[in-house]
Amino acid sequence: MKRGKIILGAAFLAAMVLGPALAAWAGGATERMKETTDKIIAIVSDPALKGPDKSEAKKQSIRDVVDEVIDWEGMSRRSLGIHWQKRTDEEKKEFVRLFSQLIEKTYRDKVEDYAGEKVNYVGEKLDGDYAEVESRILTSKNTEIPVNYKMTRKQGKWWFYDIVIEGVSFVNNYRTQFNSILASSSYPGLVKQLKAKTEKVEAKQ
Repeated sequence: MKRGKIILGAAFLAAMVLGPALAAWAGGATERMKETTDKIIAIVSDPALKGPDKSEAKKQSIRDVVDEVIDWEGMSRRSLGIHWQKRTDEEKKEFVRLFSQLIEKTYRDKVEDYAGEKVNYVGEKLDGDYAEVESRILTSKNTEIPVNYKMTRKQGKWWFYDIVIEGVSFVNNYRTQFNSILASSSYPGLVKQLKAKTEKVEAKQ
C-alpha cells in the first residue's frame, strides 16, 4: 500500500516534476506535459522559495501550475461515474472543488520526495481529441513502472484526466471507492467523508 501511494504520488506529478526524456517524435500531448515539467522544476529549484517560511507560497505556485494541466472536472465526472448526472450544477461544482483539494493535498508533498526517479516517454496514441501518453518511471532501484496518462484536448490545449499505473486506473480506483460509499450511505454522506479526509490529510502536513 505504501509503495503504491509513493508510486501514485510520483506518477501524479511525474509529468510535472521528474524531468522526462522527451522523444523527438513527441506530439502535442507529450509536449504539453514537458512544458508543465519545466514550470514545476523552476518552482522547486527557485532559491526565493526555499525554507519553511516559503512552504505555502511554493505549494500554491505548484497548485497553480497543476491546475493548468489537469482536467479536474473531467477527472471528477469520471470518478463519480453514473452518480454525476444525478447531481445539481452546484453539487457538481462542490464535488470538483472537494475532489481536487483532496488529490492535491494528498500528493503535493511528493514533489519534495524526488529520489532520482526518471521518466521516459515511449509512445503517444492519438484519437481525435483524446490521447494516451505512454511512459516508464525508472526508480532509483532500477525498476521500470509503466505509467500512462490519458488526456483530452479542450480549447486547443491538452489536459490529463486519468493515470494508469501498471494497468490500474486512478479514476477507476476512486470510482470503486465512491460507489461503495454511495451503496451504503448517501451523496451527502460521501461529501462529508471527502471533507473529513481532506481535513485529516491537511492536519498531518
